[in-house]
Amino acid sequence: METQLVLEKWPGEISTVIIGAKKEDGGSRSNIVNIGGQKSLPLLFKEGEIPNKPKIAFEIWDIPPVDWQDEIVSAYGKSVNDPFAWAEKCVNEFKAELLCVKMQGAHPDFGDKGPGASAKFISALLSRVGVPLVIIGSDDDTKDNLIMPAVSEAAKKERCLIGSALQDNYKTLTASALADSHSIIASSPIDINIAKQLNILISDMGLAFERIVMDPTIGALGYGLEYAYSIMERARLAALSGDKTLASPFICFVGQESWKTKEAKASAKQGIIWETITASSLIQSGADLLVMRHPKAVEKVNNFIETLYRK
Repeated sequence: METQLVLEKWPGEISTVIIGAKKEDGGSRSNIVNIGGQKSLPLLFKEGEIPNKPKIAFEIWDIPPVDWQDEIVSAYGKSVNDPFAWAEKCVNEFKAELLCVKMQGAHPDFGDKGPGASAKFISALLSRVGVPLVIIGSDDDTKDNLIMPAVSEAAKKERCLIGSALQDNYKTLTASALADSHSIIASSPIDINIAKQLNILISDMGLAFERIVMDPTIGALGYGLEYAYSIMERARLAALSGDKTLASPFICFVGQESWKTKEAKASAKQGIIWETITASSLIQSGADLLVMRHPKAVEKVNNFIETLYRK
């Protein structure tokens, strides 16, 4: 007798967030990227619709990286000394669907670029590459509150994903996203209650839940991955059960977490493995957008995604 599968039917669904805008939408991107939209838990295709595969964004900086391992830098060659050449290499050679640009050069300790220089960089980058952009600040809240409104305006109507909004520092970024038609990254410290509250605070300012992407602050393999995995699962279960305040896609900064581990620092080969396994694990907990660094790790994870979603 044929075994009957026990299938769960969920009342809720994850919001679909669109990154990038083509000419007909008022932007200039050559493609758009959709994330989210699931009506079931990860990879349970028979329980509900899963319309969009997880996506990978190559991480680049607006300055040459100063603390990246030699193995990552050598994978990009001399192009890392020119952020525009670096971006073009990711798109043309490594076939990046989207880029995550960190405005590290605005940090007081890494160049202290002002709003004008940061905005000029984003404008130039948009003219050099056609893929959608994720744009994040320098991790200095005071400086980011100065540069991100200018950066957001420079990319107006390109429907970027900008970040990161924090519980104590979200108003300026949310106002910029509203004014310039972007979506926003809401970042919380591995805490489902803070994540929910931050989403509510952002939506109270008028930005729809459908334009919020959650950053749950993941850890790398062996460095808190299990805890982050469980938080993501809890949030996804709540969302599918009907809680719209948690029904946002996840973005996970895999590269920065994986390559700061002692194992990755000790061996380039281990670093690639660490980034690959961390990303692969998070896909199974519901990650929708993975920000990664090493091209070999990206290739391995893309192959893994294609295998998982093979019909």
